[in-house]
Amino acid sequence: MNEQYKKTYPISWEQLHRDSKALAWRLLGHDYFKGIIAITRGGMVPAAIIARELDIHLVDTICISSYDWKDKKGDAEMLKQFDGNGEGWLLIDDLVDTGRTAKIVREMVPQAHFATVYAKPAGRPLVDTYITEVSQDTWILFPWDTESTFVTPIAGRER
Repeated sequence: MNEQYKKTYPISWEQLHRDSKALAWRLLGHDYFKGIIAITRGGMVPAAIIARELDIHLVDTICISSYDWKDKKGDAEMLKQFDGNGEGWLLIDDLVDTGRTAKIVREMVPQAHFATVYAKPAGRPLVDTYITEVSQDTWILFPWDTESTFVTPIAGRER
């Protein structure tokens, strides 16, 4: 997490599941989707949940690397593209942050319906559907980036 983030927002596996299922509910009213395109890696877990809830069995990926574990990288690296303009497809990611990855993917599959579980103000205009808006200065701690550890009780920290 770098200095531009002033807050953290930890997401549990249960919350991610609930929020992904809520996104599936919101997408139910849209046209039929012939398949899902998950943006790796963050979009894979929400895509699996949404595929189950919407009874979609065709799942593909766009593999793009624009973050490392500590910070944003320079240029996004395209590892695997999608063949086609995305018409009839549902594009899923966990989060739209600055919109940098979203712009690249939008250009690649402009006809896909783009949905994310979480959206920040800078990237929000690039997605068609999302569930939860989070402030731009918040770092989201996804469950795959964290683990449970012992924390010293508050009273023990002052000694």
